Amino acid sequence: MADPATRLLPTVEDTEALGRELAAGLRAGDLVVLDGPLGAGKTALTRGIAAGLDVLGRVSSPTFVIARAHRAGGRGVGLVHVDAYRLAGDLDELDALDLDADLDRAVVVVEWGRGVVEHLTDRHLLVRLVREPESDVRTASWEWVRER
Repeated sequence: MADPATRLLPTVEDTEALGRELAAGLRAGDLVVLDGPLGAGKTALTRGIAAGLDVLGRVSSPTFVIARAHRAGGRGVGLVHVDAYRLAGDLDELDALDLDADLDRAVVVVEWGRGVVEHLTDRHLLVRLVREPESDVRTASWEWVRER
């Protein structure tokens, strides 16, 4: 497997731009797992992915609703944005979201999903985000991971 791609993201706009770039290679059925601490830019990256997919509706954190579905726009691919933080590894609650069905027609992006949702597909895009201490500068690394 190749080394992950890495990019420095000095601004929120840079984070969103990376999301738009990543979206260019995504299609319905793809799972994107976002890993990083609070404030690392997971929702900003998802906003960029949504813009790149041209989905309908405003993208905001789904922390309190756990999942938000965004209908397909011009590219014909929807987006399901999930925040798995509150699930705390509860697989029954995760199964109740029925993400398997969503994968048929949408890109599924899961914040806090590492170690929780990888089993949904045979491969996923893992994006790690790190925020520099005392700064708004972030670093992103990403790679496609195959499940064994």
